[in-house]
Amino acid sequence: MKLTILGCYSATPRALTNTTSQVLEISNHMFLIDCGEGTQIHLRKHKIKFNRIKHVFISHLHGDHFFGLVGLISTFRLLTRETDLHIYGPLGIKEIVTLQMKLADSWTNYNLIFHELTSTESELIFEDESIEVYTIPLDHRIYTNGFLFKEKEGDRRLDIDAVEDANINIAYYRKLKQGFDVLSEDGSLIKNKTVTLPSAKPKSYAFCSDTTYKEDIVPIINKVDVLYHESTFLEKHANLAPKTKHSTAKEAARIAKKAKAGLLLLGHYSTRYDGLNAFKEEALEIFDRVELSEDGKVFEF
Repeated sequence: MKLTILGCYSATPRALTNTTSQVLEISNHMFLIDCGEGTQIHLRKHKIKFNRIKHVFISHLHGDHFFGLVGLISTFRLLTRETDLHIYGPLGIKEIVTLQMKLADSWTNYNLIFHELTSTESELIFEDESIEVYTIPLDHRIYTNGFLFKEKEGDRRLDIDAVEDANINIAYYRKLKQGFDVLSEDGSLIKNKTVTLPSAKPKSYAFCSDTTYKEDIVPIINKVDVLYHESTFLEKHANLAPKTKHSTAKEAARIAKKAKAGLLLLGHYSTRYDGLNAFKEEALEIFDRVELSEDGKVFEF
């Protein structure tokens, strides 16, 4: 599982800070999560192949989370993209994008497939043989979702030495990975667990931005491996959090602790602060596994 932070600051883009956007690589997928201004430029800087992005998840319709989307869609068109693009976001996102395309007479030469979200309960919005994606209902000034990405349990792994010692024909390897008992070359029944190993532990990632402190999400993200949670404010400005429907670094840490998360990534910092170290220091007072998101930073889990 690999996460590339393209932007992790709130409000407006600046010369040295970018608004929210990130790329999650998991289970052979490359998911784009939010798409602030300049996202396509940062995708190029990180040499991320545009044609690998087939699913875009937009948390809410504030500009610092989606103003780069129309530009990215337009660039895909200019590059003669043919692959379908799925966009998951709040009701209204289809109207915004298609109006821009209509007025510019720039209809795409590929399929734009919108999945507009309205539920205030967590729901499954994408699934294939290897992964599930759920919404995480958040509490912001407008309708907002986070997203939970969960790998499914994979095939068992072959213990090659044990398989060869048991004299099992290669034709049965797939059955072994699927968990079945098989027959050896001499007709003996070989129990699956004697020649295979458990699959790698499925990984999970939760993206939560923007939201006020909301304990309701804890059961949804329980024991998530990595939690990205907005931390717009430090404690000295904690009074602004409920007014603006944002969170502090300590509040993000409390959610991580209650959810028994493996790691907390802080982000969506207010640009009023000169540095980021204080965010980590405050969060560490509550939760002991904290990292700072930074524009351009790549995490491999």
